[in-house]
Amino acid sequence: MKKQIVLLPGDGIGREIMESAKEVLQVIAEEFDHTFIFHEHAIGGAAIDAYGEPLPEETLKASEHADAILLGAVGGPKWDDQPVHNRPEQGLLKIRKSLGLFANLRPIKIIPALTHASPLKEDIVSGSDILIIRELTGGLYFGKPSERRNNGNSVVDTLSYERYEMERIIEKAFETAMTRQKHLTSVDKANVLESSRMWREIVDMKSNEYPEVTVEHVLVDAAAMKLITNPAHFDTIVTENLFGDILSDEASVIPGSLGLLPSASVREDGVGLYEPIHGSAPDIAGKGIANPLGMILSAAFMLRNSFGLDAEANEIERAVNEALEQGYHTADLQVKDGTLVSTKEMTELVVENLSTRSISDSICLTYV
Repeated sequence: MKKQIVLLPGDGIGREIMESAKEVLQVIAEEFDHTFIFHEHAIGGAAIDAYGEPLPEETLKASEHADAILLGAVGGPKWDDQPVHNRPEQGLLKIRKSLGLFANLRPIKIIPALTHASPLKEDIVSGSDILIIRELTGGLYFGKPSERRNNGNSVVDTLSYERYEMERIIEKAFETAMTRQKHLTSVDKANVLESSRMWREIVDMKSNEYPEVTVEHVLVDAAAMKLITNPAHFDTIVTENLFGDILSDEASVIPGSLGLLPSASVREDGVGLYEPIHGSAPDIAGKGIANPLGMILSAAFMLRNSFGLDAEANEIERAVNEALEQGYHTADLQVKDGTLVSTKEMTELVVENLSTRSISDSICLTYV
């Protein structure tokens, strides 16, 4: 298989962890006889420094022609004085919108070796395996421009959705639930918001097409509480943009570290942008102590979801789990009787744990 992959290291620790993901993908390409062609481009603060804008046209065009995109992280205090429309984060919002990446997928899964690292009790988090599906292109983030009124004493933000935007994310959620435990939780605020009432109507209509999927409607405040008190209750969760942003960040603490969690933003044809959920961590950038596992697992997520390479993704996940079970950890993880390692050392451990296979003479690895 030959695939074009755009690499967007971004800011802070982005470049360090991107190198880790690239190294792992090169090993997978060798072992499984694939050709991965990498194209690196700027986004976020790095793009502002080089081009004066957070998403240069060159980056967007390359991404439009890619089979998938890997993103490190964007942002940092260096660019706090930029106008809102030219902040590093605007590059991420724009690329999602421009590429039609309407669905954010965020898996929240407990790694047995790190159950004790969760801030919640082990008996509460044990066995948790959740996939949160968040709508990305509508809602408050993309309504009419926010407006200050009455001499700045009142403000209006607009929550706006088109029916098709709801229908496609809900369809994606049902399709995904069919591949998991066939239990779908739809989160809304239908007791207050008209947009949530439309959302709930569409979920109920769509459920007729998926009789095997058990559907429950949960108000967002109740869902937030249950994520902490009984996370193992959930399988697949679907919700709108703002609720999904908040709930997925809340759920991210369940496994014990943001550094472990991948995410994806995808569209109908399978093309996606994959990134760890943590930020750019400028305070530790360049120190060689960042956790590369979220980025490496994002690469595995890419292989599975955009390329259909389940065996290859499983191999990466196994190698990561083995490194953690062996007691190795970066500074963000609290591992009992573990061994503290650097970004580079953790990457090398994952590579060492990958199965050794014969390397075909026809392998082609190209970095552009």
